[in-house]
Amino acid sequence: MSATDDIDDSAAPLIEHLAELRTRLIHSVIAFIIGMIICFTVWNPIFNFLTNPLCSAMAERGQEDCGLILIKLQEGFFVAISISLLGGLVLGFPYISYQMWRFVAPGLYKNEKGAFLPFLIASPIMFFIGASFAFYVVTPLAFDFFLGFQQGSLTGDGSDAVANGVAGIAFQGSAQEYLSLTIKFIVAFGLCFQLPVLLTLMGKAGLVSAEGLGNVRKYAVVAILVLAALVTPPDVITQVILFVVVYGLYELSIQLVKRVEKQREAKLRAEGFYDEDEDLLAEFDDDEDDLK
Repeated sequence: MSATDDIDDSAAPLIEHLAELRTRLIHSVIAFIIGMIICFTVWNPIFNFLTNPLCSAMAERGQEDCGLILIKLQEGFFVAISISLLGGLVLGFPYISYQMWRFVAPGLYKNEKGAFLPFLIASPIMFFIGASFAFYVVTPLAFDFFLGFQQGSLTGDGSDAVANGVAGIAFQGSAQEYLSLTIKFIVAFGLCFQLPVLLTLMGKAGLVSAEGLGNVRKYAVVAILVLAALVTPPDVITQVILFVVVYGLYELSIQLVKRVEKQREAKLRAEGFYDEDEDLLAEFDDDEDDLK
């Protein structure tokens, strides 16, 4: 067999994989576009739902009008597009995940499929939990904090502030800016809640260990603080909430990786691949190092 024949034989599977990838990507894009079109037709109710935290925070302060304004002529259209993009991703994600699984599954062994599939299912669930936590817990606190900087015109038309010679400061928010801020909260917390899924999957693959994660805990704290400062608005409340939540998820990830390691050790013991003498020797070396 010539070298040219070897190249042709190796190129054929690659072309088949690329063709399969193209098919899966086309199906995913179609699902995303369909979800986007559906959300575009009902973007008004979705926008009304997303404004509930703001309206509730304003109502508690005696402000009945929580209407947002359009600063630019085309802003309303881009609000509808932003909602459609987010909604299309949410509606299409289950089908997109299924297409990812169909592409990856043929190349996995049976035990690998059983290990990977739970993480594929857990990922959207954790994102939904994080997004719900952001929408129902974080955004009301953040918006109440921001509205606290109004002055004089908290109720009515601000005539009392004018009579007292105080300049009134009232919130008249841009619809697009409000939507951008709300989506930023939802996406940021949804992605942060992927941390246990990601680290546990890496632990199952042997890329990280519980001991290693524990040893870099102080660096993780700094990284989480930087993350909280970058993905949240510049207010202390939301930054502290994000830090506490993500750090808690990090500690949870360490416990999950420990569980994965115990399961792997038990499996190796059952199959006779675990060398207890080496394990005892390693523990003896650790004790000797501690004495030094």
